[in-house]
Amino acid sequence: MMKRLFSRTLLLKILFLLCTTISGQPSAPAQAPSASTSTPTQSSPPAPSPSGPLAPSASSAGPADVTTILKKARKFSTFIGLLKSTQMDAEINSELKKKSNAGFTIFAPTDSAFSDLKTGTLNSFTDEQKAALTKFHIINSFLTVSQFQTVSNPVHTSANGNTKDFPLNVIGNGTQVNITTGMVNTTVDSMVYSDGQLAVYEIPQVLLSQGILSPQAQPPAPAPLTAKPKKATPLNSHAPSTSTTTSVDSSEATALPQSAPIIESIGVLVLAALTLCGFD
Repeated sequence: MMKRLFSRTLLLKILFLLCTTISGQPSAPAQAPSASTSTPTQSSPPAPSPSGPLAPSASSAGPADVTTILKKARKFSTFIGLLKSTQMDAEINSELKKKSNAGFTIFAPTDSAFSDLKTGTLNSFTDEQKAALTKFHIINSFLTVSQFQTVSNPVHTSANGNTKDFPLNVIGNGTQVNITTGMVNTTVDSMVYSDGQLAVYEIPQVLLSQGILSPQAQPPAPAPLTAKPKKATPLNSHAPSTSTTTSVDSSEATALPQSAPIIESIGVLVLAALTLCGFD
């Protein structure tokens, strides 16, 4: 009986010691969150697209329209009118639509530039002079500001490509572009538009040249050729000459006096014969 109690008491003590040991151990630290768990971060906004006169405009997806570009600047009304009246705007836009084209460079005078001209100058121009004036501001190739440093002068313009009557010299030094025509010296104020095919530059003066103010007169058309008249044949070419006629007449006149004595002799003989016959 005593052994059973002892055994139970001993088992209870052992269990008590075990429970105390387990409860006395420090609890395990809480597990750190796994490295795979990431805190949400705010996404950075996209970089802004470049802006400025060198950036393609919103219409660059299609061919540029020169008058639309100038209208947006709101200071080229007079030059736009010249482009339209001479139909150069349609010609430029048509060429820009072609896949292969050299592009265009336009020096656009502001409305203030035209106002600085002598009163009545533009109105006194003929249609031919207005066309020459407009074309003198257009180069048939795309030129950037840096290319003005190496361009060959004088530059050929749309004004018949004649550099004698339409001399245009463009000189760039990296920070400034100077333009001279022999009559006007000016600079490029700013770039209005550039897209790789069309470049438009603002200038504060109208470009004039001797070819615009004194257009060469067109040579008159040659007169139609007329048949060359035949040389008149002299009337006396087929008629006997006067000298021949005279010689003939003179010979006849000379022959008559020489035959007169013979005729008289024959007459005397005839009369003598008739007399003799009468006597017989």
